[in-house]
Amino acid sequence: MILPESFYTRKDVVKIAQELLGKVLVTNIDGIYTSGMIVETEAYAGAADKASHAHGNRRTKRTEIMFGQGGMAYVYLCYGIHHLFNVVTNMRDVPHAVLIRAVEPLEGIEHMLERRGKEKLTPSLTAGPGAMSMALGIHTSQTGKSLLDNEIYIEDRGFRIPSKDIVPGTRVGVAYAQEDAYLPYRFFIRGNKYVSKGKGL
Repeated sequence: MILPESFYTRKDVVKIAQELLGKVLVTNIDGIYTSGMIVETEAYAGAADKASHAHGNRRTKRTEIMFGQGGMAYVYLCYGIHHLFNVVTNMRDVPHAVLIRAVEPLEGIEHMLERRGKEKLTPSLTAGPGAMSMALGIHTSQTGKSLLDNEIYIEDRGFRIPSKDIVPGTRVGVAYAQEDAYLPYRFFIRGNKYVSKGKGL
């Protein structure tokens, strides 16, 4: 079942980040179908969160999509190289988002390998937000796409992650966010080999 808009428009971005674990991210781009189970996420709590692109309600051409209705894709370029995929949450004008950091490949693995220039399946294929986006064919041109459409969407396939296996931690690469860098807003599935090697604080 494709997650409905009501999943994304809830107010608690941290809870949404946790509940996205075990859901399946699907792309159907140029006729190429790929999917992976989400195993690592990071929550960004908008205007009040110093780690968020929209801290202080900062609205730019890049961040404007974050102020839209929950249930859209926010894809931005990091270091001029990596396309990072985020899920916009909450209601219009509340710029919450969840970064999807890693997936466990499920379908279309041969296409993922080709996109990543790899010959065999190893965790590095989709462990880390840049690698994951490349493997799934996600690009900044897809920012603003509805997650209710058939190009990029997230499904509930009935995978349930026990709460004891959801591990919280600090986010990666946000040391500039002062005290907010220490918020336990990253979540991953305990023992899953596709979780990224990124270290929080």
